[in-house]
Amino acid sequence: MKKWLYKLVFFKFMGWKISGTIDPAIKKCVMIVVPHTSWHDFYLGLFTRGIVGLEMNFVGKKELFRFPFGYYFKWMGGEPLDRSGGLNKVEAIAEVFKKREIFRLAIAPEGTRKKVTEWRTGFYYISLQANVPIIPVAFDYSKKEVKLGSPFYPTGKIKEDVHYLQQFYLGATGRVPENGFKVNG
Repeated sequence: MKKWLYKLVFFKFMGWKISGTIDPAIKKCVMIVVPHTSWHDFYLGLFTRGIVGLEMNFVGKKELFRFPFGYYFKWMGGEPLDRSGGLNKVEAIAEVFKKREIFRLAIAPEGTRKKVTEWRTGFYYISLQANVPIIPVAFDYSKKEVKLGSPFYPTGKIKEDVHYLQQFYLGATGRVPENGFKVNG
């Protein structure tokens, strides 16, 4: 029932489409979502998750998961990030991958909705340390399309790998185009 409602609103009323798929057998991955220029990206992600029918997750500082919102954030796929014990963010998130049977982490490598000239690389190091693929996801407002890419396993050559991943986003336009990351061909 809920999936039917998501499809009705997303496809029929909003006029969006989804191209590509995520193999359900991939239970752990880092999904990089670009461009990230607006809070509207959040509900596009929720609709996409509901239509695709796969658990998708995010991390947040552990303080966000306290009463009264903690249950809601966990229900939405959130995982509290505990950085105690001297772990940095990459190590802490890699630990989450180890303890969870299914963890598909959605993250914006731009790190903000404001204009940036380069991606943050935490997603890459998380993928390497957790030994999981990276799946590119584009929210293209100009075409009203969510594009789901193929899994990519990083080689350890970060400059070449990031350049390769960025090519997936050529032509994708965020809700606030002037804040979108400019991909060089």
